[in-house]
Amino acid sequence: MSETVDIPRVVVAGTSSGVGKTTVTVGLCRALRARGLRVAVFKCGPDYLDPTYHRRAAEAPSHNLDGWMMGREAVRATFERASRDADIALIEGVMGLFDGASPTSEEGSTAEIAKWLDAPVILVADAGGMARSLAALVSGFAGFDRALRVAGVVCNRVGSRGHLDLLRDAQITPPIVGGLTFEPELAFPERHLGLLTANEGNVAESLFAAWGVRAAEWIDLDAIMRIARAAPPAPSPPPSSSPSSSFWTPRCRIALALDDAFHFYYDDNLRRLEALGAELIRFSPVNDDRLPDADGLYLGGGYPEVHAERLAANTAMRDAVAAFARGGRPIYAECGGLMYLTRAIRTRDGRAHSMVGLIPCEAVMSDRLEALGYVEVALHADTPIGPAGTRFRGHQFRYSRLTELDGAVALAYSLRRRRGDESFREGYRVGANVLASYVHAHWASNPRVAEAFVASCAAARPRGATG
Repeated sequence: MSETVDIPRVVVAGTSSGVGKTTVTVGLCRALRARGLRVAVFKCGPDYLDPTYHRRAAEAPSHNLDGWMMGREAVRATFERASRDADIALIEGVMGLFDGASPTSEEGSTAEIAKWLDAPVILVADAGGMARSLAALVSGFAGFDRALRVAGVVCNRVGSRGHLDLLRDAQITPPIVGGLTFEPELAFPERHLGLLTANEGNVAESLFAAWGVRAAEWIDLDAIMRIARAAPPAPSPPPSSSPSSSFWTPRCRIALALDDAFHFYYDDNLRRLEALGAELIRFSPVNDDRLPDADGLYLGGGYPEVHAERLAANTAMRDAVAAFARGGRPIYAECGGLMYLTRAIRTRDGRAHSMVGLIPCEAVMSDRLEALGYVEVALHADTPIGPAGTRFRGHQFRYSRLTELDGAVALAYSLRRRRGDESFREGYRVGANVLASYVHAHWASNPRVAEAFVASCAAARPRGATG
């Protein structure tokens, strides 16, 4: 008889992008925590920004659940692990409830994740300027897929208490469980990739506190808990195939870039490295003048262009990263990390800011989106994250491009976009130990990638070294 997982849970989904899912999720996190509840929080899809708001609101890591990149069993395993000790799990959706990787199926959608987790849905709708029409909208969403349970509605951007009462009088089914008024002064700040990351100083704590208070006042938290507790026990996922035993000493030490310039990481990737025996040592390419003692280097995505002047001024760190590469130790870089390894970042004002110089080109910021969407990667050469023939999935979202390479850099990847059959070469390999790409990889799509990176770093570890 298989074991079950009994975790109160709801999916906070939207009728479309931009209706306020993140605001509602943040408000619920704070309001439920104020009741003394432990909240586990998740984000459907590949987004790196919304989870930083979850983390601030819940004071706990936020975990991505992406159907296309991770697959059903990895989604369920990540959810079970991360919500095991929680009183309630909040899962913020992506785009509209039924939007995903394909316009003709639920693949990669919030609806897919809700069904995999057998979780009821709270639908967030922009009710500004609406009355009875909201009933028609909600009815359509609730009836579109009978295998999905839409259990309640939060009306965002209502004009007043009276407006919310008017919407309730429309006898909307499923019922309205609350609403939030339009508060432009409490809007979270944005820039070219979307929201500012919430770990930056210019996202005030007062915004989180304010939305928590409003959620407590305007949303029926008891109804939210009743809906969450009505979720049936779900079958427990099979044990992870990744090693999970602890080590007396780490197999390797990996320096992890983590500051205002570099902070886009899938938490699941980091947990996989740790489960395989890697000790992750945080450092700041912006502020630190030396690398920590490490066997490998992981440079994630972020906003190096915003901090380009400070990164350029920190010549000690740039020289240290270059020396690390010359020493033959593995470096793996994604998106913003790739940009940092180029010769320079050219910002929108036309200024070139010197970077590490391992990849002989410039990363040039653009006024338009240069790439967006899922990709499947095939390796054509041996790299620190796996041998030729390795395949995995990832996502791109960038406003920069590289100038023509003027040095001998091997292209180790073949990328195929999720939509369409177009394939192109990417993956910049310098020597045998440096690999950089615009792709944000999710290693649940192929756990051997994390295993290979840890093995590469462990192989570079000096003999006799201890933790």
